Amino acid sequence: MSVLPRALVIAGPSGVGKGTLIGMIKKAYDGKVGFSVSHTTRLPREGEQDGIDYNFCTVDKMKSEIDSGSFIEWAEVHGKYYGTSFKAVESVKLQGKMCILDIDVQGCRLVRKAGIPAVFVFIAPPSIEEL
Repeated sequence: MSVLPRALVIAGPSGVGKGTLIGMIKKAYDGKVGFSVSHTTRLPREGEQDGIDYNFCTVDKMKSEIDSGSFIEWAEVHGKYYGTSFKAVESVKLQGKMCILDIDVQGCRLVRKAGIPAVFVFIAPPSIEEL
């Protein structure tokens, strides 16, 4: 029997392979892990589904949720907002699963500050050129 942490935070720059690692973890621990669906104000990419890949929302809605304290962490990246809500993490926890969060380094600090028990993993590229 394996003991999983309450949350697994995967951080690293875009394109480094976080999604690939998360996919491998989900496959290896099938039924024991859940993914925290982040909110974003960016437009969906081809094939992305609202509520599955991201919770897509307007800037006004996102700012309102930020102001009301709904997010564990949030950041503005390249003019778009991204954030992880307490509700998204709680939803995974209520299913009895370990929650995986895919966030940036700034978000890691906020997750830690929120007091959520987690294991933090930073993924770095072999070199800047390969990124």
